[in-house]
Amino acid sequence: MNGADLSPLWGVPFAGLLLSIALMPLLVPTFWHHHYGKVAAAWALAFLLPFALQFGASATSHEIVHAMLAEYIPFIILLTALFTVAGGIHIRGNLHGAPGLNVAILAIGAVLASFMGTTGASMLLIRPLIRANDNRVHKAHVVVFFIFIVSNIGGSLTPLGDPPLFLGFLKGVEFFWTAKNILPDTLFLLAALLAIFYAIDTWFYRREGVLPVDPTPDTRPGIAFEGARNFWLLGGVIFFVLLSGIWKSSVVFDILGTPVGLPGLVRDVGLVVITLLSLKVTPSKVHADNQFEWGPMLEVAKLFAGIFLTIVPVIAMLKAGTQGPFGAVVSAVTRPDGQPDPAMYFWATGILSSFLDNAPTYLVFFNTAGGDPVALMTTFATTLAAISAGAVFMGANTYIGNAPNLMVKAIAEDRGIRMPSFFGYMLWSVGILVPLFLLMTWIWF
Repeated sequence: MNGADLSPLWGVPFAGLLLSIALMPLLVPTFWHHHYGKVAAAWALAFLLPFALQFGASATSHEIVHAMLAEYIPFIILLTALFTVAGGIHIRGNLHGAPGLNVAILAIGAVLASFMGTTGASMLLIRPLIRANDNRVHKAHVVVFFIFIVSNIGGSLTPLGDPPLFLGFLKGVEFFWTAKNILPDTLFLLAALLAIFYAIDTWFYRREGVLPVDPTPDTRPGIAFEGARNFWLLGGVIFFVLLSGIWKSSVVFDILGTPVGLPGLVRDVGLVVITLLSLKVTPSKVHADNQFEWGPMLEVAKLFAGIFLTIVPVIAMLKAGTQGPFGAVVSAVTRPDGQPDPAMYFWATGILSSFLDNAPTYLVFFNTAGGDPVALMTTFATTLAAISAGAVFMGANTYIGNAPNLMVKAIAEDRGIRMPSFFGYMLWSVGILVPLFLLMTWIWF
């Protein structure tokens, strides 16, 4: 498929699906809750049926198999493994949410996010953090900064941390490349946010103090981990993902024209085994205490099936460069001398990641920059760093920028915390995050 010969109309199903994901939960939440899978399937068919009519059944089946086997299935298997392992760990006990302790929890969450995913770290720590602060008068700001730090920015250093980076890993980006190239950016952003949070939380703490009675009584023994065997299984997840990046094998299976390498196959089988082991060894009480259920994972699986299919023609058109239908997009992030503009890539990726899902946004701009992982890791390293940072960092700008954001908000509201509205949250992100992003652009991009 030559992207230069395609009409921009082939991008309508992809855009329609992303807009549906962004807007329908806000505009028609009940309909979306019951029919999001049908919406994703409808947009996928809106691409596949016309494509089959124009290019034939053989070309269509090839594109479906390639999108599913090369990207979608490994992506969903990893997310399922991290989701299951994190859901099998419960932190029991009561802490007392003073500013220093809250900063420590946020910092620990930021580190964990790069190894158990932003979703896993968020689900592990948000309930203990809420329990620790349930005797505070004002605590919505604690959850807002938790979304900034744990649900987004902390996941920026490895492919395990955030879905966009794992897609880059599947495309050929080395496992530790992101950590090596945006570690200073991440440390700067985390340090600034923790310092700002400490100042704000201290002000609230001194001004209003705590409630006379703590709603969560202290327990004996103090803090304890239940389902701790899952920490070993988390190590297994890291092992299999690292193995697939380090191990080089000439054994390749051809499945309807799509090559499937032995290292990737071993990784995926290993992750499935870890998922099943976690379900077997985790006590049912731990799952009950964590309110573990498959709804969020099913939603991600159904929506991303549609995304990975509808993005096929978009990627082809972007790879056609300035001569393709999306030449204006390519030109907007390209300097007059023909070189990519890292600052424009950072903000273009980031702004779209704020309102659409950051994983397909990363893929779009990865391919806009040429899609060659070797060139992007070397000659255009600053550009790939800008795309990675924009996708991960700016997912924190809105509730819909990254999947854990809405999960954390829902859990907080269920515990009686009055969270900011969609635009109220954006007042926090625009006032705190955007100035830091502008400073980062000047320093690094």
